[in-house]
Amino acid sequence: MKLTLLHDSVLATGVFGLALAPDGGRAFAACADGRVVRIDPPSGEQVALAGVHGSYASGCALLPDGKTLVSGGYDGQLLWHDLEIGAVTRAVPAHRFWSWDLALSPDGSRVASCTGQYLAGGWKYEPAAATEPGVKVFDTSSGNVVAAFDHQPPVLCCGFSRDSLHLAAANMLGEVRVWKLGEGGGAEPESRFTSPDFTSWGTTKSHHYCGGIYALAFAPSDASLLVCGMGPMGDPMAGNGKMTWQRWDWRKGEKIDQIRDGQHGSGLMEALAWSPDGAHFVMAGRQAQGTWNLALFSAADGSLVTSLDTKQRITQARFTADGKRLVLGGAQSQPGPKDGQWPSWGRVQVYSVDS
Repeated sequence: MKLTLLHDSVLATGVFGLALAPDGGRAFAACADGRVVRIDPPSGEQVALAGVHGSYASGCALLPDGKTLVSGGYDGQLLWHDLEIGAVTRAVPAHRFWSWDLALSPDGSRVASCTGQYLAGGWKYEPAAATEPGVKVFDTSSGNVVAAFDHQPPVLCCGFSRDSLHLAAANMLGEVRVWKLGEGGGAEPESRFTSPDFTSWGTTKSHHYCGGIYALAFAPSDASLLVCGMGPMGDPMAGNGKMTWQRWDWRKGEKIDQIRDGQHGSGLMEALAWSPDGAHFVMAGRQAQGTWNLALFSAADGSLVTSLDTKQRITQARFTADGKRLVLGGAQSQPGPKDGQWPSWGRVQVYSVDS
């Protein structure tokens, strides 16, 4: 397999969330300036949507009708953007703290958002108990809350199963909880498990926990759950833990696969995406040491197929519906002002995926 850069769009500020039309003809980037920007990758044309979050826009999701986009932000709000009339039609105060991540159910009927602040809860600096539900699920047609679930904060990522019947979320301590939605589902998780391979306890510069599971994705068959982040390290402030993914049988809470020794470097992995045919998956993020920050792995045996150093931080990865394109959102290192102007540092890139 080979990944070849086709289009490279430069945005004014870093990209934290990414959504795209199934054919990849349009991409939407949730950005550090609170805006969501529509991008035409071939031409590079960019248009900022109406409506701005009060802080970073952290996630966005395009509904199946292609006419409505939902965005989340560090202001704790979810915004419904009508793409036809160019206006925000609904604003929902989802959380008292940040919306860390946003996920759309494959059937388009629900959108989930996760939250939570890391505050020391005791002398061991363990996270304090949650003051609000860590995960909320909203009806996309009405904006109403249809479910709310407790989770130890901060809850960094969430994702739906391919049949839209289950929702998974993971936190800074490497704990994953999976809930059943709809009839037969309740407030208690249907499954929960913890991996210690995604969290570090820092003593070098300050006492605190660092790391966590930053992305998760159900396999196309829904039989397993893929998670990624950064492995333990002596100095969490250095950001040089092991680039790590693991695959779990989420119903049994059993780990069934993980990244191979010698196939990783050091850095925080923040993005996961399955190819539509389920034969491969992508993991990406930011590199501290090593040779790559974007890699394609075989689903059959977990082996590294191909990798690239994109020279930037990748926060999101999405395949087009046909699996022939991979779209990435991210940022280069945030530069300082030059002659009173802030240089552009956001990126949306499109790669071809060739066998």
